[in-house]
Amino acid sequence: MWRRFLRRKQNWFGIALAALFAAVALAAPLLSPHDPELPGAFKIVGRYTDPIPHPPGYDAGAPLGTLPGQFDVYHALVWGARDAVRFGLFVAVGAFAFGVLYGAIAGYAGGGLNTLMMRIADGFLTFPPIAGAVFLMQLAASAIVGLGGQYFFNPATHSNVIFYEGPRPFLVTFVETVDPLLISLILFGWMPHARLVNSIVLVLKQSEFILAARAIGCSPWRVITRHLLPNAISPAIVLAARDVGSAVILQATMAVIGLGSSSPWGILLANGRNWIVGGVLTYWWVYAPATVLMLLFGITWNLIGDGLNDAL
Repeated sequence: MWRRFLRRKQNWFGIALAALFAAVALAAPLLSPHDPELPGAFKIVGRYTDPIPHPPGYDAGAPLGTLPGQFDVYHALVWGARDAVRFGLFVAVGAFAFGVLYGAIAGYAGGGLNTLMMRIADGFLTFPPIAGAVFLMQLAASAIVGLGGQYFFNPATHSNVIFYEGPRPFLVTFVETVDPLLISLILFGWMPHARLVNSIVLVLKQSEFILAARAIGCSPWRVITRHLLPNAISPAIVLAARDVGSAVILQATMAVIGLGSSSPWGILLANGRNWIVGGVLTYWWVYAPATVLMLLFGITWNLIGDGLNDAL
């Protein structure tokens, strides 16, 4: 399989791009160290009150220019790569793991239980992930306010801010640590994996090697994990590879339309969008670097997914 995968030049290109993004993500503290007074994906290199984006070369501390408020574009791109890799992989792996296991269990059980479980999956398919993310963010906000804290949207950085005094309950710590959009995309993204694996398991469980495993006393769990899943997950692996890029692009889209996403690349575009209209060439640095990186990130995982599809 790996020989077939590595035989295509475009697969090598996808691997090289994925390795480059991973290297930038790992080396982010070296490539662009945090500002001790303002740690995070956004660093101010000039006067925050300056509303004009400045081009590359205007300030020595901003090699790719600045956004309104003098946020360093280069710093946000570097730390955005780390966020993109982490977010995309978490979403893809989470949806893949739950969906594959759910579909395999339903297929192995068969009968009425399989019908019920797959109708539940169909019900989740009708619910849009964006609506789910908004619902989870509002639920988290209401819970934090109910605990005596404050939860609001900061228009300067297009991100959610939490204020809470005293010992932090688990819920507050969880909301600060885990992006509600990540939970939403996993919660409403596992169904395609489940449907793919379920259809394959329904056929495979009638095979002779499955009947033999059951005849010698293998437990249902061992039959599923040792015999069914290794022969049924290939299509789900391909889908998971493509999900990495699509999850990151959706995360950035949420930031651009102002729904509170924490995507640094999306926040870059949101902060600079007022300078794009009428100044596409004049203020190119407010949108071009982030757009190019998002395109390359999506292409990377589509190439890898296509290569895995052919190889598997």
